[in-house]
Amino acid sequence: MKIGITGSLSSGKSSVAKLLSKNKKLLFSADKAVKDLYFDNYFKKKIKAKFKIKGKNIKEEIKLKLLKKEITLKELGAIIHPFVRKKMREFHKKNKKKEIIFFEIPLLIESKLMSFFDYIILVVAPKKNRLKRYIKNGGKKKMFYLLDKNQFSAKKKIKYCDYLIVNNKSKNYLKKKVNDIIN
Repeated sequence: MKIGITGSLSSGKSSVAKLLSKNKKLLFSADKAVKDLYFDNYFKKKIKAKFKIKGKNIKEEIKLKLLKKEITLKELGAIIHPFVRKKMREFHKKNKKKEIIFFEIPLLIESKLMSFFDYIILVVAPKKNRLKRYIKNGGKKKMFYLLDKNQFSAKKKIKYCDYLIVNNKSKNYLKKKVNDIIN
């Protein structure tokens, strides 16, 4: 069984994914796959050439170029998403004999990946809570708004999902919601 976990930026997808997978190696994280890309030499060469990046901190230069509107998220996604999909397929192939595997994919709906999953869980939280979490984790307000406006709204996503978790209370409340889904 393949379970997709999606939601907006800083909604609590990672927390839900970890609770569901019980921290076993049955979880694919698209965010982790993207982080790993910045250590991949082929990817680094490709992205440096495409976006004329000269420094060593590619990730920070990309963020600056996004904020200055020198590049778009669509252009960036055209390079990143094929790499992430490849990693997703490799993870699935390696784990397809497992009873349940989880996939945490922020842009699952936007990328039209719904048919790949047996069940999809949508994690939502109020924007002010998400912004607070994003900043607490080192993000910048301008980047939050740039990324957030490029994701579908929860209203648009919900029609493709089997379960909804509203993450607007405590960690214990979130655990209870996850356990309700497991049961």
